[in-house]
Amino acid sequence: MPISRRTLLAAALLASFAAPSAFAQGKYPERPITFVVPFAAGSATDQLARALGASITADTKQAVIVDNKAGASGMMAAQAAARAPADGYTVLISTNTTHAANEHLYKKLPYDPVKDFVPVTGLGKGGQVLVVRADAPYKTVADLLAKAKKEPGKLSFGSGSSSSRVAGEMFKQLSHTDILHVPYKSNPQALTDLLGGQIDFMITDTATGLPQIKGGKLKALGVSTTKRIALLPDVPTIDEAGVKGYDMGYWFAAWVPANTPPAVATRLRELLAAGTKSASAKTFYEGTGTDAWTTATSEELARFQAAEAQKWGKVIKGAGIEPE
Repeated sequence: MPISRRTLLAAALLASFAAPSAFAQGKYPERPITFVVPFAAGSATDQLARALGASITADTKQAVIVDNKAGASGMMAAQAAARAPADGYTVLISTNTTHAANEHLYKKLPYDPVKDFVPVTGLGKGGQVLVVRADAPYKTVADLLAKAKKEPGKLSFGSGSSSSRVAGEMFKQLSHTDILHVPYKSNPQALTDLLGGQIDFMITDTATGLPQIKGGKLKALGVSTTKRIALLPDVPTIDEAGVKGYDMGYWFAAWVPANTPPAVATRLRELLAAGTKSASAKTFYEGTGTDAWTTATSEELARFQAAEAQKWGKVIKGAGIEPE
């Protein structure tokens, strides 16, 4: 049967609507990308996001805007990212806080860490460090514990992320001590109060703590992982220092809103993976004792996230932390 002119025109019209979408995905990104970060400027996540953003800008000539939405243990940022258009131009750069720990720390979340997102790629793994003021009377973890046991409930620790919070709670649990927890919107804010004498110690990410340690304002008593950190070779692990079984690291990853086209997520994964090898990212990794880490597929990160959520749930329950 001959094809009518009207049928040909209709087909051409439909093609004109379909083509821009496919073309846009193929050329992604064609406009600025926003990285939503759940923590304050200067935090480890913020530093890494900015380093990766600089790499993407260099590769694509498109700006990357870092939008810091600190507070509520990352829930505001995760909610905002989940509700953004599923087009690849809003990316959540976050950690185990929003995607492994929060579901066990809060009775109700304003987002679903699994259903509301497409996992893109892992970005890095690292450890934390227990720090006190440089002029504090504690020279070792044992000194700090002796004070805590002598005066139950008098010492305090601050935290600005779930990683930091759970690290402190695990420290209390395994050392059998009564120490007051003081929450903050981000680790840099907790660090400010630590330097000001409002709290006694904190267990913070190395990116936040190392500059103050190197500057002589803070003293490192122990690191949270089971192996010593190359940048602090003389600082024992908390396990070595007497709190047996202590091991608490953290990780970074990227997500986009659910229903983001697979081609866009794949292209973003490629850009971020390349970014982890850039000079700006290497400066972050080497300067903070963080290991670069990427995942080849969305499914790989999804499996890792599920395993981590289960692990963090056990730690939180074991530490006796009741969901808020």
